[in-house]
Amino acid sequence: MNRGKITFGKINLKSSGPSTSSTESTENPSSSCDGTVSGFGSFGRRENTKDDAVARISEELDNSKLQEVMGISGFGRKQAKQFDINEMIQKAKQNAPKALVDEKAITEGGEDKKSKNLNDDDDDEESEEDEEVIGPIPTGGVNENRRKKVDKGDDSDGDDDEDEQDEDDDEFDEDAPINKLPHSHEVEMRHGSKAVVALASDPSGVRLASGSMDYNLNFWDFSGMDKSMKSFRSMQPCENHPIRNLYYSFSGDMMLVVSGSSQAKVLDRDGFEKMECVKGDQYIADMSKTKGHIAGLTSGCWSPVRREEFLTSGMDSTLRTWVFAKTKEQRAVIKTRAQGGLKTIPTSCAYNRDGTLIAAGCSDGSLQTWDTRKMFVHTTHCIRDAHTKGADISSVLFSYSGFQLASRSMDETLKLWDTRAFKKPLHVFDGLFSRYDTTDCCFSPDDTMVLTGESLPKGAKQANLFVYDTKTFDLVAKLPITDSHVIRTLWHPKLNQIFVGCGNGIIRGLYDEKRSMRGAKLCVVRTHRKKKESEIVGTTQIITPHALPMFRQEKTRSVRKKLEKDRLDPVKSKRPDLPITSGQGGRVASSGSTLSSYVIRNLGLSKRVEDDQDPREAILKYAKEAAENPYWIAPAYAKTQPKPIFNSEDEPEAKKTKTEQ
Repeated sequence: MNRGKITFGKINLKSSGPSTSSTESTENPSSSCDGTVSGFGSFGRRENTKDDAVARISEELDNSKLQEVMGISGFGRKQAKQFDINEMIQKAKQNAPKALVDEKAITEGGEDKKSKNLNDDDDDEESEEDEEVIGPIPTGGVNENRRKKVDKGDDSDGDDDEDEQDEDDDEFDEDAPINKLPHSHEVEMRHGSKAVVALASDPSGVRLASGSMDYNLNFWDFSGMDKSMKSFRSMQPCENHPIRNLYYSFSGDMMLVVSGSSQAKVLDRDGFEKMECVKGDQYIADMSKTKGHIAGLTSGCWSPVRREEFLTSGMDSTLRTWVFAKTKEQRAVIKTRAQGGLKTIPTSCAYNRDGTLIAAGCSDGSLQTWDTRKMFVHTTHCIRDAHTKGADISSVLFSYSGFQLASRSMDETLKLWDTRAFKKPLHVFDGLFSRYDTTDCCFSPDDTMVLTGESLPKGAKQANLFVYDTKTFDLVAKLPITDSHVIRTLWHPKLNQIFVGCGNGIIRGLYDEKRSMRGAKLCVVRTHRKKKESEIVGTTQIITPHALPMFRQEKTRSVRKKLEKDRLDPVKSKRPDLPITSGQGGRVASSGSTLSSYVIRNLGLSKRVEDDQDPREAILKYAKEAAENPYWIAPAYAKTQPKPIFNSEDEPEAKKTKTEQ
């Protein structure tokens, strides 16, 4: 169906007759419109061949001029390049080197053919080294052949380099225990003047706590300290009791403080008290019936499994487990017994890593363990002769794997035990002099080394930190620490840094520049900034000559003149009263020697009263004047009162004696 193009026209709004004008479409001349509508055109592009030819010629002229002047054809749209895929593939096949032939796939009869092909490949590669390779390179291509050429020419140099590397590897072995020990750098922190017998660090390694024999507990913050290494808080949580042991919880939000008193305390991260254990009744003989310790504490630690449970040991021959929420009574009581059934004091205690065993070292030299999943009636392991009898076991510690146990005693020995074969020690390290009953030991984070310190022997100049290998039992290192005793050792597993508490109040921090992280490394790079001194601002003097004396400011004078003036003032100089000398001068002359003269003169009388004057005569000399000119009382009673009659006789009549009737 052929339809003509749609045309629009204008509507004639005149009311007079229909319009006679009409327009015809140029594209469809057969179509016509009515007289009432006049069309204005049609949709679609009109082809004007003349205009297109003119525009094309002008564009060619402009492009030719640009090419002559600038060397380009124009700024118009670029034409897309056309690529022939078949031609590109053939070119790539010609330029690509032939693949190497697998030697195993060639039979014995084709060896000559193989060598010939390889020689041809080498010649082609030499000629095409600088040519661009298009497409993916087959395996065994140019790079492998070039690498073979380099290897053939540098065999001697490669052998020398390998020998040097082998020698370096022999000299520096990363798996060697001495190379794992962080001791290349050290820092010093001053706690006080007395021995540091307690050290603890939170699991994140941000804070360090230290306790001493001077009853002080110091907090150190590595994220806020500078190279001056000063603690940000010092306190005495247990009053006049020395701090024996500190232990952070495994969550890091609480810290257990064990002092010489019978009551342990739990502090938060900032040192504020959260809990204090109750004290037991010392008049009860059965220790299981008391609610707490009745004697001084010796050690303590947190449970690694239960967040709010901790363990304490005391001189009342008991170990007690506590729960943080329950402060009025302990959770369980463990009694330590000697060989004859008598009481023995537990001097150290510890949990294993999974919280299933509790170990205690006693004063009789025995090691005893209990299973936390059972009743604490009988021991799981009990070694009576673990150490010398009468020598306190100052530290008991499980390894991170839980299979080894280290015990440090005051009999100058450190012993390693295997929890799977607990009858005999694995090894005994002797010659470790110990003077403090809090000298401890610690394992490395990978359980390959064990560390302990020694007290300063008589005549020695320096105390050392001993590091032993737990597998070969050899001495790995002997590190000189200080000219005093080495008491506490702490190897933080996250920071990979070692902290040592000494007998002269100093804490040594050992770290490695490459292997250690954060901790003391953050502090040594911060410069110590001195506090600015307070500025003195002088007050300006306001001169007011017409002001009242009480509001007038004094003139500024020199300090010397002011002191001289104050010296002359008896009030400001606080001059004492002058002494009384023989009734003349001083206070006697100003106020009189008698009470009456003092009262009269202080009443404000203008006339001077002599001390030797008769008071009766002084009053009677005014009698005549008072009678003639009465002023005070006499005028009021003159009309009603009788006249006084005085006796004129000098001597009164003698009294008549009564006669008896």
